[in-house]
Amino acid sequence: MAKHEHTRDLMRGPITSDYLELRLQGGWRPVAVEWEREVEGGQARSERLREEVPFGLRVAGDCLHLEENPAEMEILTSMMELMIQDISLARVAEELNRKGFPTREGGTWTAANVFRLLPRLIDVAPNIFTGQQWEVRRKRLAPVLWNS
Repeated sequence: MAKHEHTRDLMRGPITSDYLELRLQGGWRPVAVEWEREVEGGQARSERLREEVPFGLRVAGDCLHLEENPAEMEILTSMMELMIQDISLARVAEELNRKGFPTREGGTWTAANVFRLLPRLIDVAPNIFTGQQWEVRRKRLAPVLWNS
């Protein structure tokens, strides 16, 4: 059975034929279109029904469950590495920006962005710590509190 890869592009302008052609040449095919519009007065129906997907996860291709988002999990793992070294939130944000990690909205990291992700980092930390990848990464870290 063939495996499928899915991606989601946040649009900052109209869809152009060049954009579509580039995606098609890359082997992608459209499977869904999501639309948004401004509404006058009151709360939009979609806002009442919409719930944000937790950072580090994404909607699976079958649209029935969530799956790990590798790019966001890499950000959370990098945050964890820096937090363990007792680095300030401002410095964590600087390091994420230096590594070229964008926020979910495509912007740059600030201390406030990092602070807002702390509850999510606590939720996901047990999964980061049990992975084999973490063991490899931990060896790269300078000796910190657990070796003090």
